[in-house]
Amino acid sequence: MCISAQSRKAVPTWRLHPTLCGFTSEVYYEGRLHSMPGLERQEIRGPTPFAGSGLFLVEVAHEGNQASAPEEVDVVDRVVRSLLTVRWVGRKGNARALVADDVLVLAPYNAQVGALRRRLRDAGVHRVGTVDKFQGQEAAVVVYSCTSSSPEDAPRGMEFLYDPHRFNVATSRARGVVIVVASPRLFAAECRTPAQMRMVNGLCRFSELA
Repeated sequence: MCISAQSRKAVPTWRLHPTLCGFTSEVYYEGRLHSMPGLERQEIRGPTPFAGSGLFLVEVAHEGNQASAPEEVDVVDRVVRSLLTVRWVGRKGNARALVADDVLVLAPYNAQVGALRRRLRDAGVHRVGTVDKFQGQEAAVVVYSCTSSSPEDAPRGMEFLYDPHRFNVATSRARGVVIVVASPRLFAAECRTPAQMRMVNGLCRFSELA
């Protein structure tokens, strides 16, 4: 098979709900990724704003935060604790209580990870870390705290915060629900080059679809 034909070959996923797969496929796989049968059953059931499946955005206004954001820690704490009261439906259609190990909490910076770990410890949520630490793992729900107040506040610059590979890994750990917690200023980045435009596309497209 020629290289160009190979690059267009469909890529299956046994993890992502079709809604999550649609986002990941469009932004990162040139439309080649597709969900396997049964994954459409994966969803949250219960009294929560995050019932069902798909992409959710929680905007949190804050100023001057770089590698840690107390405002986002507060919001993530409330979100995670609310999730521990609902039920999870798996690929085979079986419903059960959603437990702490079903939730993966991610952030780009170690300082924010430390703050989130301290806050969530008494809730029994221990799967808290950077994207790099949890690459290759999965969970029913992923909560991603973007942390920085603005592109200008981001340690290591836009290239780190908006890194397409990092955001792809973060959002594709989830089986059914992805919740991004972020400052609204992150969606108004002033891009000066085509490369920067491509860089911020994932986060901005997420906000459009959520």
